[in-house]
Amino acid sequence: MDNIRHIPSLQGLQALVEVADSGSFTQAAQTLCLTQSAVSRKIQQLESHFGVPMFVRTSRSLRLTPEGEQVLASARQILEQLKTLEDRIAPQKRPFRIRMHVSLAVRWLLPKLSDFYRHHPEVSLAIETVATEIVEPASDSDAYILYLPEPSGAADCLTLFEEALVPVCAPTLALTSQEDLAGFALLHRSSDKNDWRYWLMANGGKSLEDFRHIPFNLDELALDAAARGLGVAMTDMTLAGESIDRGVLIIPFGEPLKTRGIYSLCLQPSATAHPACGAVMQWFTAQAC
Repeated sequence: MDNIRHIPSLQGLQALVEVADSGSFTQAAQTLCLTQSAVSRKIQQLESHFGVPMFVRTSRSLRLTPEGEQVLASARQILEQLKTLEDRIAPQKRPFRIRMHVSLAVRWLLPKLSDFYRHHPEVSLAIETVATEIVEPASDSDAYILYLPEPSGAADCLTLFEEALVPVCAPTLALTSQEDLAGFALLHRSSDKNDWRYWLMANGGKSLEDFRHIPFNLDELALDAAARGLGVAMTDMTLAGESIDRGVLIIPFGEPLKTRGIYSLCLQPSATAHPACGAVMQWFTAQAC
């Protein structure tokens, strides 16, 4: 019995990683769905186990001790190895994880999910959304959807739809031609205002300087603002499709402007090991247009 070594708690190692990453016991508690005092106890248990403090705490900061840095490095490796082992032994027990922009999830995927689960009730999808302009693949994702300015010939990427820019507004706004735009604000889904700039240039219109602007950083916000009558948004026709079908938004004038940009679903190298990969790709292929 004397030769049995006690090992630190996995929950304690998880707490250490979360506190170190967030720099806050409160934030770590929210992530772990624990109370702040419970997280503090787990860190104290680690400190008791190793006989050294994990953090230097002051009224304004929280930083790891040199010993805490060593424990953190090992904790990350242990947790990652356990996760990899679980995925390899029992991948069917976890959902197929897809990472994408929040506006794409809300405007394009969410209206289609009931169809997916109707055809594949045995498969669970985990949708992770980001609000950044570029969707970076995460190490724990099986696939990700990103916007590409040019079509891709990559074998592991599936083109879902091509970008086509259209102006949209609430049905109550009195617009019948491009000349009517002067009386309304232009709503932008990004701070660079490029979508409206491209559309105006392609349609022989005025420059951006001739209009009033309300910029946002998401399609979702710009389209909601348009539906509320705040102005005219420039967006992708597919992303606005459901709102147009429901009559919440209309295309007041103009033809869709093809930009050559595409939205593409790309697989991570490890995705093919997931039992649901074939069913997921088959369904997404059927949704491509």
